Amino acid sequence: MTCFTYVRRSLPRTTRPGFTLIEILIVVIILGILAAIVIPQFGSASKEAKQASLKTSVQTLRSQVALFRLQHNDFLPGANPLVGSGATFSLATFWSQLTTFTDLNGATNNTKTSQYDKGPYMQAVPKNPLCPNNGTAGDVEDTVDGAPATNVVGFVYDYQGGAGSGRIWGTDTDGKTPVQQ
Repeated sequence: MTCFTYVRRSLPRTTRPGFTLIEILIVVIILGILAAIVIPQFGSASKEAKQASLKTSVQTLRSQVALFRLQHNDFLPGANPLVGSGATFSLATFWSQLTTFTDLNGATNNTKTSQYDKGPYMQAVPKNPLCPNNGTAGDVEDTVDGAPATNVVGFVYDYQGGAGSGRIWGTDTDGKTPVQQ
């Protein structure tokens, strides 16, 4: 009987070479081209998000001004309704009337009572997201002849001595262009 012996031979080990410099450069160039295509889209998405946020703030302000007007015998927030038409707009009065409790005449109080039973209409004073470095939260200017004013940073309000429509617009970064809905 013949005995076979199996001898395991080791084959020469082949090593896989790494990437060449040319292959690495091609990959880097392709990644650079893709980044150049994608990055500008993120910039416009950010601006669109800010515009959408502004539109939401404006819609909320408009609805709350309309509710105030409905509950206060057709008077707009921004002045004491007892003064009647021709009242001068006051930013402090406007936000106070929207963020605290009010009575039928528009007088404000921090605590809800049987007399001060309306509101608050807003939890906080909004800020125009298109104007982060210009103006403070709640910058609101009255309109001139029912048209949105120019060079106003923040919000434009159609008050016109209490006889306006109560519409609110937001402005862009330079304060010159009203952002319409």
